[in-house]
This record gives sequence, structure tokens and C-alpha cells, in this order.
Amino acid sequence: MPVALVVTVSPRLPGLLNPAGWRALSAGRPLAALPGATDTAAALRADGWAVTDVADAAAAAALPGDVVVLATATEPVDAAEVVAGAPEPDGARLLDVVAVMDRLRSPGGCPWDAEQTHASLRGYLLEEAHEAYDAIVDDDAVAMREELGDVLLQVVFHARVAAEAEPGRQFTVDDVAGDLVDKLVRRHPHVFGDAGPRDVAAVEAGWEEIKQAEKQRRSPTEGVSRSQPAAAWGAALVRRAGRAGLSTPEPAQLGADSPEELGERLLAVVTAAEQRGWDVEDALREAVRRYAGELDAQAAERAGD
Repeated sequence: MPVALVVTVSPRLPGLLNPAGWRALSAGRPLAALPGATDTAAALRADGWAVTDVADAAAAAALPGDVVVLATATEPVDAAEVVAGAPEPDGARLLDVVAVMDRLRSPGGCPWDAEQTHASLRGYLLEEAHEAYDAIVDDDAVAMREELGDVLLQVVFHARVAAEAEPGRQFTVDDVAGDLVDKLVRRHPHVFGDAGPRDVAAVEAGWEEIKQAEKQRRSPTEGVSRSQPAAAWGAALVRRAGRAGLSTPEPAQLGADSPEELGERLLAVVTAAEQRGWDVEDALREAVRRYAGELDAQAAERAGD
């Protein structure tokens, strides 16, 4: 015999029920909970509800009366009626990521994970970001899914490490998410505020204006990562200088008609440098470092005028 009613609940959000779920539970019928719903059952008991734990669907069906069974959506139960009591929002499985990381870092978890620090993990963050970038370049959706998960792991890992830090250096994954949400809302006044519709160019200009007001940067080079590859670092500084009205290096005559041809020419430069024993990355990084100093000097001179 099927049970009278199954109310599906969230294994990640115990006690969360929508109106339909609460109406089903409030009808006065006996309640039972399958193993996936034990946290919700505990939350209901703490509020005075009587809930019987059962091992499986057969045990629930053997209970007398018209039983309302609490179960997750993945626990199969033969029921006359099923009510989706707690549809999970997109992103609900992010809670599982946080819970797994908490288990790994807690006593009885993984000794390797427990001893990691921000410093010991920083190389992994860079490595995983590069691997995700490669998957995007390859347009490999399967690899993207995996590598973006590895980047997410690094974010959650660093947040968990920070949650254990001394006062003044502590923050949690919720702090990270909250700051991000606040920033996105603040920098999209055309979506969340009253700035009105904008085209892409106006959106980019507005983003930079808002960011400048937020950061109160004293230098055009401040906030540009120095650890990124030298070509990306130099390109970022050139863009920043152009927006600030500062000088940019004299552009070379490319002599190339396409990005592909440009790539071949750059590879030829790398080959020639390698034959001379020169490190192209170091040479370009040094040039970019000098340019960064020139930009700081220009900005300081402008501020002093």
C-alpha cells in the first residue's frame, strides 16, 4: 500500500518549507521521516512536533493511519500524493561545498587540509585558474565544469582558513559572498538603481567611475596584479593609462594582418630570444615594471600641479 502523502524537503535547508508543505504537515496526520529528512525532523521536534524516524519507504508504509512522510526528492516512495514542500533554489549545492570543507578542516577530518594556510594554498589558486582558462580556450564544456569547480574549491578553502584566523583577520565564506553581492549591485546602477538603460560603452565607463570612487586609488598602477604574465600586466597598464589620460608606450608597427599572424611573429621573437639565451618573460616584465614606475611618476606630478 502506498503512503497517503509524501512531502519532499531539502537535505541542506532543514526546516525550510513552502506554504504547500506547511499545509500538508498541519493537517493533523502522523508524521514520519526517511533518513534524508532527519535534519528537518529534528527541527520540527525542537518546535514540539511529533515525528517518527523510519529506515525506508517500506517501514513508512507499514505505519498505521494516513501517514505524511518527509523525504528528499531523491528518496523513492510509493505515495498517493507528493507535495514539493521545499523546492531548492539554484545554488543550493554550494551549501554542500561549504559543509564538505568544514568536515575536512574540522577535528577528525583530513590532516593535509587541516594544516594548509593562505600562503601554502596560493599556488594552487593560480594553477587552477590557469587550468580553467585553458578549458575555456579549448571550448571544452566538460573540462570547464571540472576546472571551475576546482577554482570554487580554492575560494571556499581560503574562506574556511580565514574563518579560523585571529581577530582582525577573520572572514567567512558568507562575508566573501556578501561583499560580492554588494559590489555587483553597487556597480550596476542601471540594473538595480535608477541610472536608466545604458549601452555597453556606458556600462564600462560607469563601472570604472564607480570603482575609482570606491577604491580611492592614488596611482594608476594600484590594483593591477603584478603576478600575472608580463604581457597581460602590460596590457592592463596600457588600458588603465589610456582611461586616465596618461602616456602609453609608442606602438610598434605590427606588420601583421591578423591575430594569428601576430602570434606567429611573437613566437619568432621568442625563438630568437631563446637562441640568444634571453628570457622573454623576464625582459618584458622588466620593461612593464619600468613603465609602471613612469605611470606612477606621471600621476604624482599631475597630483602636485
